[in-house]
Amino acid sequence: MDRNTVPQQAKDNLSFMDKSLGPHSVKKIPLCISKLKIFLVSLAFSYFAKGFSGSYMKSMMTQIERRFEISSSVTGLIDGSFEIGNLFVLVLVSYLGPKVHRPKVIAVGCFIMSIGAFLSVIPHFIMGRYNYKSIAISTANSSASVSACSPASPLHYATDDKGKSGNSAALECEKGEGSHFWVFVLAGNLLRGIGEAPIMPLGMSYIDDFATEENSAFYIGTVRSCGLFGPTFGFLLGSFCANMWVDIGMVNPETLTINSKDMRWVGAWWIGLLIGGGVSFVASLPFWFLPYSLPKEGQIIKKSSDVFTITKDGKTEPTKPRPQVKISEAAKEFFPALKKLLGNSIFLVFLLLNILQFNSLIGMITYEPKFMEQQFNISISRAIFLIGVILVPVTTVGMFLGGFLIKKLKLHATAMAKFACITFLASYLLNLFYFASNCQVLQVAGLTVNYSGVEEPSFAQVKSLPVCNADCSCEDNHWDPVCGSNGITYMSACLAGCRASEGRGKDMVFHNCSCVGESGFSNLSAVLGQCSRDSCTKNLPYFLLLLSVLSFVLALGGTPLYMLIFRTVSPELKSFAVGIETLCGRIFGGLPAPIYYGALIDLTCLKWSVKTCGGPGSCRLYDTQAFRNVYLGLNAALRLGCCILYITLYILMMKRFRHDKKEGNTSGMPEVLSVNLSTNGSKKEDNSSGMISVHEDTHL
Repeated sequence: MDRNTVPQQAKDNLSFMDKSLGPHSVKKIPLCISKLKIFLVSLAFSYFAKGFSGSYMKSMMTQIERRFEISSSVTGLIDGSFEIGNLFVLVLVSYLGPKVHRPKVIAVGCFIMSIGAFLSVIPHFIMGRYNYKSIAISTANSSASVSACSPASPLHYATDDKGKSGNSAALECEKGEGSHFWVFVLAGNLLRGIGEAPIMPLGMSYIDDFATEENSAFYIGTVRSCGLFGPTFGFLLGSFCANMWVDIGMVNPETLTINSKDMRWVGAWWIGLLIGGGVSFVASLPFWFLPYSLPKEGQIIKKSSDVFTITKDGKTEPTKPRPQVKISEAAKEFFPALKKLLGNSIFLVFLLLNILQFNSLIGMITYEPKFMEQQFNISISRAIFLIGVILVPVTTVGMFLGGFLIKKLKLHATAMAKFACITFLASYLLNLFYFASNCQVLQVAGLTVNYSGVEEPSFAQVKSLPVCNADCSCEDNHWDPVCGSNGITYMSACLAGCRASEGRGKDMVFHNCSCVGESGFSNLSAVLGQCSRDSCTKNLPYFLLLLSVLSFVLALGGTPLYMLIFRTVSPELKSFAVGIETLCGRIFGGLPAPIYYGALIDLTCLKWSVKTCGGPGSCRLYDTQAFRNVYLGLNAALRLGCCILYITLYILMMKRFRHDKKEGNTSGMPEVLSVNLSTNGSKKEDNSSGMISVHEDTHL
């Protein structure tokens, strides 16, 4: 047979056939399986790359918020730009995916992800050094006693390690925190979203097309589980970078007067983005060399013929390779395919369920480190580390075990829906225990308590300075907190009425603080930094245990739920269905969730910083109880809606499969398992539901 007339699937593997075989001999093609495994490994690494960059970016949102002096809602917009990038191409890629060269499209996507990561780093190299205001810096080179309370004139607070005054720092306004360089981060995140769009729908459909039904769920679960190692390393790197000073290499860390627990601390957010960009670039390389299509597992090639499939009676029948369809022809079928897909009631409920879950998941991941920082009085770097070493691995194990149970127990579609429903309801009940965690609001004079230490409503902020510091000429908007010997935090040493000091840098101690004596204490001293809330930290182990159990139970039902897409739509719509599901999750979940979560969290802020150029910056102090109620209450409300939809989905699945049995499936075998008995690729459409009867679909 002429090599030029061999179909593409056979041609890709012709050179690996045993030339000693006779013209009618048949041989298994191990390289075909090998190529599928190469694709699985490559896809798992691309999942690792996107998970690595995505989780690292999530972990750095608080650092970005502080570095660019922006609110949580603007930070949410930056985070949501990733979803905007997905929206640009997701539907087109998902619909046209099976009709084009899927591995090469994934390769292009990974390359675009790397470009986006590198673009986000640009602001660090064109902005000036990060400056924070602290009186301790101005006296770092002197041991002379300094009076924070200066009746003659306001004290000019230094803003960097060289002692620049606040007035001179204003000259750097356009290059400092008053600039809009955060737009580069937004644009880079948008590019990352564009690049990530083809990986999941095309990768999942490629596996499901060329793997057997028995292995498909296991492969997909394995790939997604391996991909979760990316978030693990992303969060670990995020913790490491958050503990490093942003201007590492340009500033001596020994000269810093704040630590990672300070709300002014900014970690080296840009380092991990450089690493993430390199990982994404490497992930793109193997996909360039993978074929357009592969023989399905179990197929063989006769030396002088096409690709064949082994039937249930041991015979072989020819399998035609999937033809490449022109984009213009495929575009004409877009709206009919969309109408057919949305006419499927089961898929529609699944879509609504996914939207609510996406809202809860994205909101939680984005602000979980900040919640832990505020609620348990730990540094943001430690919060990120704990998420990376506990939450992500537990979720990985849960997802892997979910896929394994489908394969081991041979669950059909109804059983998978029931399993996912039970696990989610259990996780929701566990989620309610979060409200038991509580941390008292930091006592800050003039914000949460008055200068005598009496608690007052957070909105009753002192508008005029009290008598104890009335002659100090303090900047009432300045945030350079000190902890008084009375256990009360003051926004600055000046507002504490401190008239003398000793020591330098982080070890500076203020004396003769008149406002500290207002609460009846005789030792009128104060030290740099906020007062600690050690009682809050004691609840952290219980919170982590609950979080681990909840995440495991929730992840356990994740893969069974995801597989319902492939079990309830026609084979030619599988990739399109994944794309629509992901698209709706991005539009109605991933995009708005960080913004409205951030906006509601902003409402709990008690003290905003003031930019060098004027205007509010990032939040310096939150009402921890209000923060908890907003964050946990929003999660609980979204997941309650998910519970209702889970039950609805299970009921619809029961009705659907009961109807299928009445229509003629009398084999007594689970509907999904009976596809293994099919001897051809025929499809029987159910026009009333817009879906393919699951027990007749040989591709599922």
